[in-house]
Amino acid sequence: MRKRRVLKGFMMVRKRKMGLWMEILMKLNPEMGCGWDADGDVFDDWDSDEWEAKFASEEEDDLALDAFAPAGAGYGNMTEEMIEKMKKKKVSKARQKKMAREAKKEKDDVTVCARCYSLRNYGQVKNQLAENLIPDFDFDRLIATRLIKPSVNTNASCVVVLVVDCVDFDGMFPKRAAKSLFKVLEESKNDAKLSKKLPKLVLVGTKVDLLPSQVSPARLDRWVRHRAKAAGAPKLSGVYMVSARKDLGVRNLLAFIKGLAGPRGNVWVIGAQNVGKSTLINTLAKKEGVKVSKLTEAPVPGTTLGILRIGGILPAKAKLYDTPGLLHPQLMSMRLNRDEQKMVEIRKELQPRTYRIKAGQAIHVGGLMRLDLDQASVETIYVTVWASPNISLHLGKTENADEIWKNHVGIRLQPPIGEDRSSELGKWEDKKIKASGTSWDVNSLDIAIAGLGWFSLGLKGEASLTLWTYDGIEITTREPLVLDRAPFIERPGFWLPKAISEALGNQSKLEAQKQKKLEEGEEFLSEVSA
Repeated sequence: MRKRRVLKGFMMVRKRKMGLWMEILMKLNPEMGCGWDADGDVFDDWDSDEWEAKFASEEEDDLALDAFAPAGAGYGNMTEEMIEKMKKKKVSKARQKKMAREAKKEKDDVTVCARCYSLRNYGQVKNQLAENLIPDFDFDRLIATRLIKPSVNTNASCVVVLVVDCVDFDGMFPKRAAKSLFKVLEESKNDAKLSKKLPKLVLVGTKVDLLPSQVSPARLDRWVRHRAKAAGAPKLSGVYMVSARKDLGVRNLLAFIKGLAGPRGNVWVIGAQNVGKSTLINTLAKKEGVKVSKLTEAPVPGTTLGILRIGGILPAKAKLYDTPGLLHPQLMSMRLNRDEQKMVEIRKELQPRTYRIKAGQAIHVGGLMRLDLDQASVETIYVTVWASPNISLHLGKTENADEIWKNHVGIRLQPPIGEDRSSELGKWEDKKIKASGTSWDVNSLDIAIAGLGWFSLGLKGEASLTLWTYDGIEITTREPLVLDRAPFIERPGFWLPKAISEALGNQSKLEAQKQKKLEEGEEFLSEVSA
């Protein structure tokens, strides 16, 4: 079409010129009334379409139209690449959308190693023994030194995002690993040069959607700040409560981090294993519309094996680093196998289960821990259990507690799963605890077991208790996170989740059927012998 328009314009100009010459010739020779072409063909009318059709039908190469030829490479800013783009055929909008979808699909289908594939699809690694041989993360050598030294030699800001699980705050808070960072921050506080370039610490509490709805944001913020200070954290630049799964508070956190880091800053995301670092970073990337390879998320320790630099989330030349999870051997979940970990994991909003107990009674939480009330200045106290609803409970007498645990651990008291599993988890040990309170209406004290849950005590007086669990599991007494207890009181005896109850029911049916067949067989033999 473009060539035809060029040719048509040329012919119109030529026809005007020829018309002027014909007028002059007609005045000089009135008898002249026709024209000739180059081949001698006669045209009775120069305005007819025959001449135009003949002219347009000629090959472009035979036409001396140098002034109207497309510009070639070297003319002005024209390059060969630009000419190639001009030669490309036009693609319909429908075809363009289809090509875009195919390109996006190819980009999303990132090739991953067998380990990451197993983690993403099955929540475990193929070789558990090899996974357990991964060395503990050396925070001092790999992270702490990098946080201080680079920031001294450059003007770039350094931001440390410390991610902690709100549901298991004391168990997931990296006290041991972060202690070196806190120490450096405190020692450098008096140095004028270093104090201006020290890392800025941002505390992020994740999984807030799993906490009971009666916990207000203001109370949670105060509680988190107090627990961080108790763990040795220095002054915090900011505290944010988020839920990456429910997309709560993530946008505000991202804006705050961008402001602290600036155009050339470094942001380091650190935290314990399975605290939700990779999930949080993937959500931040989604907020920015960044098409990055999705970080592997799995509730298995050691998912991230090295320091990963994530591009595109922060503006300009700022950098974001995801670090391996800090291994916490004091967590109960670290002792469990994958099936048992699934029972312990909290996936929905926590619901309280409250008991009213007297001195001489004990509460079993699965086969993993037990709380005995030894003495109390009051007749009863309230004990609220905050743990996964997939864990079985039992309230009974302290004098029978050892026998109950021995006969039912791994069966009715799950997890662990299996009668022999308890011996593999460690040595059963006790810890004495003193508690006091001023009201039965609200909880006065929390007893937290790392990687499992916590007890809340409500009493008006004093009490002596004994907590039983496996050796090496971290136990923390703290101010209560949730003041309220359950609206109703649980009865003594077993409280079994539906899955355990159904499994036991099926097992009982099978045993009854076997017993019936055995009895029928004995009767048949007796009849034959008779």
